[in-house]
Amino acid sequence: MKRPDATLRAPRVSAFKVPTDAPESDGTLEWTSTTLVLVELEAGGRQGVGYSYADMATGVLICDMLADVIEGRDAMDIPGAWWAMAAAVRNLGRRGVAAMAISAVDNALWDLKAKLLDVPLVKLLGPVRDAVPVYGSGGFTSYDEPRLRRQLADWVERGFAMVKMKVGRAPRDDPARVRAAREAIGGNAQLFVDANGAYARKEALRLADAFAECGVAWFEEPVSSDDLAGLRLLRDRAPACMDIAAGEYGYDAAYFRRMLEAGAVDVLQADVTRCGGITGYLGAAALCDAFNVPLSAHCAPALHMHPACATKASRHIEYFHDHVRIERLLFEGVPEPVDGRLHPDLSRPGAGFAFKHADAKQYAL
Repeated sequence: MKRPDATLRAPRVSAFKVPTDAPESDGTLEWTSTTLVLVELEAGGRQGVGYSYADMATGVLICDMLADVIEGRDAMDIPGAWWAMAAAVRNLGRRGVAAMAISAVDNALWDLKAKLLDVPLVKLLGPVRDAVPVYGSGGFTSYDEPRLRRQLADWVERGFAMVKMKVGRAPRDDPARVRAAREAIGGNAQLFVDANGAYARKEALRLADAFAECGVAWFEEPVSSDDLAGLRLLRDRAPACMDIAAGEYGYDAAYFRRMLEAGAVDVLQADVTRCGGITGYLGAAALCDAFNVPLSAHCAPALHMHPACATKASRHIEYFHDHVRIERLLFEGVPEPVDGRLHPDLSRPGAGFAFKHADAKQYAL
């Protein structure tokens, strides 16, 4: 059988700014909108779609520095394209905006390759499970207590076994907010907290003990993710019932390796919109296998579902409130959790979703 032409055309890049449904904040940041940078690639009469939650600058970088690198390449050769993009941004620096740009293109390349082969992406990657658990994530520090209770309880009523809330903006109030969350979700669901690096080391240790009284099972970024010694301190001294997690700001394999070598986390996090796309996520999963540490997919549930189902290290996916809203607004074919788990649609090739251009026009930048 003759192989179809898989020569890549120049990528089409666009960006969309979607307002939040209310002002949001965590321990260290406030925001009222989220920007999605979209990459569309064509080869062999098929189209691949990828994206990153980033900024307009990410789209500009793709157009200015990566488009020429991608055009004319073989769409089936994803490693070659990935390393060519990495080389193109050498003098700029591969982390930050450059990594998010590479991520968006890489995600589109994987979607396109699976479509050219007419298989679901998880089948191309090689499944190790048929579904992956998700945890409801929101509980922003900007929420009043009734809204906090309502959001978390709603996820539990929908069958989610795990929910996460933000802490760290007003540390004195955090124990009471966590108690309110526990009352809202009952005693069976797992409760996670995320400080986004807002606490000092000793403050985080004190609050870990207070949170443990409410059965908190996950303490994310209790201190800055750059403070590997502080994360290790928390991991060693926090209650045994509580996992210490970090890694969402990892842009390359070296970052993840340093975090794992430092023994800084019980669970590593990685984000396909930041870490070099699905290619980078697979690399993070391989490191987790080597260090016997589980991996958690950070945000962007529609993008993470297939690679999470194809990696043994992956424990669960963050079902983040903002990204769930955006993916429902802008994409057709985004799956809904069933009993707290996401199941890839094996009847659809690629990642299984398509961009809704008409619906997205009002948010275009």
